[in-house]
Amino acid sequence: MTDGSAYHPEPPIQLGILDLVPQAEGAAAEQAVREAARLAQTAEACGYTRYWAAEHHDLPGLACAAPEVLLAHIGAVTRSIKLGTGALLLPHYSPLKVAETFNLLSALYPGRIELGIGRAPGGPAHASMALSGNFLQRVYGMEQSVKALTGLLDGTYTYEGEPVQAKPAAAASPALWMLGTGSRSAGYAAQSGCGFVFGAFMSDEDPAAALAAYRQAFVPSSRLPGPRTILAVSVLCAESAGEAAELARAGRPGLSDEAAPPRRQHEILGTAGEAVSRLRDWQSRYRNDEFLIMTPSWNYEARQRSVRLLAECVKALS
Repeated sequence: MTDGSAYHPEPPIQLGILDLVPQAEGAAAEQAVREAARLAQTAEACGYTRYWAAEHHDLPGLACAAPEVLLAHIGAVTRSIKLGTGALLLPHYSPLKVAETFNLLSALYPGRIELGIGRAPGGPAHASMALSGNFLQRVYGMEQSVKALTGLLDGTYTYEGEPVQAKPAAAASPALWMLGTGSRSAGYAAQSGCGFVFGAFMSDEDPAAALAAYRQAFVPSSRLPGPRTILAVSVLCAESAGEAAELARAGRPGLSDEAAPPRRQHEILGTAGEAVSRLRDWQSRYRNDEFLIMTPSWNYEARQRSVRLLAECVKALS
């Protein structure tokens, strides 16, 4: 007998990888990028939906200043996992060049390329100035840059009244996402009709307000008929929370024995079971469609094990 009430099963937890491409203390840059490719291969084998690489400039312990170059290589050593940027920092670049680059990647790996954009500098002030001049001025023009980029991806862009095409025009253009931690980025994503990723791994702000604002203001587009959200969180799985905390410190450049990395509200250092329980709680609370998992460890084997443990636990409990 039943009471007639409807049964609503919990939606499955969908996982992707957000890789900062850490360069452990004492490790060569060549090893760091090899480990990035190995992580993408492991993620693909474990059923993760996407691998995204972040962009940073002149920061200790991070080895990826050009994620689009890394993705070109990773595409060749994987088969089906989606490949994207989390994020490519649009204020530094010409929208035309960005569209051309990602159209070319889409031609190389049809249906697999995702362009996640952000508005952060991605490095210290002098590195930002060396890269693109007055960064704050370029950030003020972010709305125009996003409009230009979407027009180039859609094939509707004009310059001084003349059409300009981002070649090559791949059959499947890259999926477009906006990454951020506040209402302004959420607004850009909603106005552009693209997906929104809240970077909870780098912020203690409650994602609820930004996600709600994005959903409410979303304008359907040819890219996306309805709002789609991802929560990017920090997760390191081990046999215990204590072991995970130690692994989060191991090999981190510039970290003294006494210092400890700051803990974030949306960070999990613990067992895979604990991680899945908290992910389910966040999914229910924020109604996000997927998670991007940033593994906060410079220990390459610990990263590999964490990714496998989390995937195995999600699969066992689904």
